[in-house]
Amino acid sequence: MRQNQRTVKILAVSDQAVERVYTLASNGHFQDVELILGCGDMPYTYLEYLVTVLNLPMYYVPGNHDPRSTQSNAEGGSNIDLKVVRHKTFLIGGFGGSIRYRPDGINQYTQTEAYLRVLIMLPKLMLNRLQYGRALDILISHSPPFGIHDDSDPAHNGLKALNWLLRIAQPRYHLHGHTHFYKQNLANYETAMGITKIMNVYPYKVIEASH
Repeated sequence: MRQNQRTVKILAVSDQAVERVYTLASNGHFQDVELILGCGDMPYTYLEYLVTVLNLPMYYVPGNHDPRSTQSNAEGGSNIDLKVVRHKTFLIGGFGGSIRYRPDGINQYTQTEAYLRVLIMLPKLMLNRLQYGRALDILISHSPPFGIHDDSDPAHNGLKALNWLLRIAQPRYHLHGHTHFYKQNLANYETAMGITKIMNVYPYKVIEASH
């Protein structure tokens, strides 16, 4: 059991700019939100609007329809693809991109390539475990894990490397986008994997996270 529990209210967005969110943001609806997290395939003008109007820190990862990860820059936010950051007391990691479904696809990776990308994160995760007693509190990705909230078509298969990363890092929350489930019972779908709550945030979701 973790002591001194801390909470943070998050606005998580993914895949679609929602006109209603522009109005909600300008009308103070998100005034108690403390952090914005972007899970990919978002117009950067949308992310920049949220940062400007809400005046909040923002971390995001690129999706398969975004510019190449190394060229990804939403003004006012931080691209944390393959990085781990500390926001107040929360440890947040990012993993951008999706399964490769086109030979020339940007931010697309084979299952093997995705595993190699996870290895880049391991030293920081291990350091966090030594320093803070845990590797991650929140993981954001564009893709879902394999077999969890993914789909059967080639473009929306989940990444097996994410399943492995969740077992290694054991975050309390994994937020992702990429799959668009329009039925209400699926749009708010959440799945538990060990201590991790896996959440599809498409197109946006307000979450109160704790650790």
